[in-house]
Amino acid sequence: MPQATATPTDSPSVPAVPEAGARREPPGSRTRGPTRGQGVSGGSGGSGGSGSEFAPLLRTVREQGLLEHRPGWYARGITVNLLAIAAVITGMVLTGGSWWVLLLAPPLALFSTRTAFFGHDAGHAQITADRRRGRILQLVHANLLLGMSQEWWNDKHNRHHANPNHIEKDPDVAADILVFTRKQAVGRAGLHGWLTRHQAWLFLPLTTLEGIALKIYGFRAVFSRDLPSHDGGPRRSTRARAVEGGLLIAHVTAYVTLLLTTMPPVPAAVFALIHQMLLGLHLGMAFAPNHKGMEMPDEETGKGWGHLRRQVLTSRNIRGGPVTDWFLGGLNYQIEHHLFPSMPRPHLRLAQPLVRAHCRALSIPYAETGLIESYRQALTHMHEVGEPLRAAGAPAE
Repeated sequence: MPQATATPTDSPSVPAVPEAGARREPPGSRTRGPTRGQGVSGGSGGSGGSGSEFAPLLRTVREQGLLEHRPGWYARGITVNLLAIAAVITGMVLTGGSWWVLLLAPPLALFSTRTAFFGHDAGHAQITADRRRGRILQLVHANLLLGMSQEWWNDKHNRHHANPNHIEKDPDVAADILVFTRKQAVGRAGLHGWLTRHQAWLFLPLTTLEGIALKIYGFRAVFSRDLPSHDGGPRRSTRARAVEGGLLIAHVTAYVTLLLTTMPPVPAAVFALIHQMLLGLHLGMAFAPNHKGMEMPDEETGKGWGHLRRQVLTSRNIRGGPVTDWFLGGLNYQIEHHLFPSMPRPHLRLAQPLVRAHCRALSIPYAETGLIESYRQALTHMHEVGEPLRAAGAPAE
């Protein structure tokens, strides 16, 4: 659900939108050898070359029309998703006060996640290049339908896209409940220390709280008087904040009213809990494989990286077919999405052979693995980050 920000000078001229040192993928997780699809040659042979490594790839992608918008594809997808949500709500009304209504919480969570994916795409200008229409689409999907602040997400997600996995600049790898480098783990004690020692085991359970956390962070940002502008841009206008706040309040009002008019208070509370926890779990499963366990540059190690290396070396793709594409909202093409943030979702898979071949020509590792293996790699990285604390707490022999 991010909004446009400035991109690097060698990145597309289109809008862009969770131990210091390199960590490489295990053998077999990156594609090597001949690849089908049109190759893209050109660019400098390394990050220190005189030309842009990204420009030839961008030129080819543009020539093939892969940056052209697909409003019809999105219109169909959004319509189907809204009809599915309406069907679930109808089922809630018809079920009455029966406990069987809880069976509708999982499908509502599933379609709520689709809503988040469409809000994400709207913010990246993947649906339309018209900023006003894109903002309206994002406000409807994020604020009204999900109760999540558009502007708060935009600010956070744009900083992530600008410097993915960067230890000092990416908010998604900032030390919080979880930590992502051994340096961040140093000195953590008490509850934080316990969480760090066991974070690999706790990660998936903690993602069930993600949907609720996103709402809380968004509400706090919108209704805070002293919200900082992290990207150095202008502060939001009072009118923009009022629109966001009004839609957030409308969401909560409609959500609570729906629950309490279709079921008694206790089933309503259980329904809401299941819905929000499964929404958070699904979002976590979609975002977790993308960068965890990949390169984590700092000011020194990422100094010579251009747009191509900065995005490719820190991202991981997930293999799969149409079901994977649907379940992960196209984020399984994370490398292509980071290179071309405004590329429509159905074009990401078409760009993949071009990107893969271009990276191979430049000897840039291109990470791609299966869904289960991606979780294993991400959780292994988080387990290794907590190793020093576990070792320090182990009893001496």
